[in-house]
Amino acid sequence: MTDPVIAVEGLSVEFRKRAALPFLRPPETIRALDNLSLSVRKGESFAVVGESGSGKTTLLRALLGLIPTSGSVRLWGVDWSERDEAGRREARRRIGYVFQDPQASLPPTLTVLKAVTEPWDLVYPDRRPEGAERARALLSELRLPEPLWGARVKHAVSGGQRQRVALARALVLEPELLLCDEPTAMQDISTRGEVLDVLLRRVREGMTMILVTHDLLLARRAAGRAVVLRHGVSVETGDTAALLQNPVHPYTRALIDALPRMRT
Repeated sequence: MTDPVIAVEGLSVEFRKRAALPFLRPPETIRALDNLSLSVRKGESFAVVGESGSGKTTLLRALLGLIPTSGSVRLWGVDWSERDEAGRREARRRIGYVFQDPQASLPPTLTVLKAVTEPWDLVYPDRRPEGAERARALLSELRLPEPLWGARVKHAVSGGQRQRVALARALVLEPELLLCDEPTAMQDISTRGEVLDVLLRRVREGMTMILVTHDLLLARRAAGRAVVLRHGVSVETGDTAALLQNPVHPYTRALIDALPRMRT
């Protein structure tokens, strides 16, 4: 068996929170992730499930090597701590990231088409026509109307459309690993399934995907395996369908009980 794309062992992340009256009380230490371990294989869709504040987004940032951590985070067999700056840049070129808030990743003054092509142009400045062709294909696949392509992101694009532009931007370099933070949160019922189809098509073609969501029904549809996080701790992990049909931990059962009746 080949090495996993992602291998996390004993991952912990702590943040210091300043007190409202620091001269009366020392800063508080918050453990956002606590001794988390998981592995994800090539071509696998893996869901990270939990409520707000459970550590899901912190995990994505740790996988990108953006925050200080203890424990081991290995991508393609190499720990972030073992990579020099050039190695970090090269690894990140292989990763796409879909932010929960698409405004965080989209330059507001660029047109929709330029916002999608920009990552390609930075990496391959001598192959701009190919990048534009890829961008147009992605925007079409994600059902962004062509009249919007020349409009500026800031003024002419709705929240759901902006999220699809951000997804196209993350996919334009054909990443080997895609980290998705609530990628359908701003979509309505008519477009949510289309967005998932685009993502799962890439997974079938060999891309690895980490899907962060609070929606257990979405996790069941989109991921073969899942981990449930609560206060930064993994409370349950395994096959998604089995986990949702026969949850072991009370927290997982509570998440399921809060959902509309699930169809088996």
